[in-house]
Amino acid sequence: MDKLAEYADALLGLSLAPEQVDQFRRLTELLLEWNRRMNLTAIVVPAEIAVKHYLDALTLTTVVPSFDDLKMIDVGAGAGFPGLALAIAFPGLSVTLLDSTAKKLRFITHAGNDIGLQNIRTVHARAEDAGRQLQHRGTYDIVTARAVARMPALMEYTLPLAKLGGQVIAMAGSNAYDDANSAVKAIDLLGGELFAIEQIHLPTLDNPRYLVVIDKIRPTPDRYPRTAGTPTRDPIG
Repeated sequence: MDKLAEYADALLGLSLAPEQVDQFRRLTELLLEWNRRMNLTAIVVPAEIAVKHYLDALTLTTVVPSFDDLKMIDVGAGAGFPGLALAIAFPGLSVTLLDSTAKKLRFITHAGNDIGLQNIRTVHARAEDAGRQLQHRGTYDIVTARAVARMPALMEYTLPLAKLGGQVIAMAGSNAYDDANSAVKAIDLLGGELFAIEQIHLPTLDNPRYLVVIDKIRPTPDRYPRTAGTPTRDPIG
């Protein structure tokens, strides 16, 4: 975790306080402990967790100038990344972690309580359902997703949750450009506009990562998102 602090400072200009490094250290212990009982992550080496989960999450600082006083929702939160890492690094950021698997949310809640996070909450729901609920629709400054779905379906999961002037940030792999191109119709129809695709290089990893950033410029039409499962079965486009 000390290496994480070094990387965050050198690569991102982000200074992590000693107590934040301790939170990341304890989160790693909890992640590995719970992972022995349920499938949370295939990454089980602490040094790899630091880079592939935590530092990867913190790279969102390259496209978001400040997280202070923002509301963010992490769609398909899984074991809690990028949401938990960003909540540790930015105490002024309000983070909602949404997932349809209750046991993963139990881990997130337990971990958040254990390390003293006051700025997170969990929501047990499918993204399609949350996107039609007034407390979530058009509410969030930042909507994140990592390894959730192909981009055309992902836009229907995420853009309805973003407020006007907000952004969707999809964390993607090597197919980012092709995937974004396949979602041009979905992005436009759902009220978005492709803003940027940023290439990210993480230490110790050969292949770059990408952040696909979509601005929310118009309200999402009322008919979207469609019913649960439809965006994946019948993606827009």
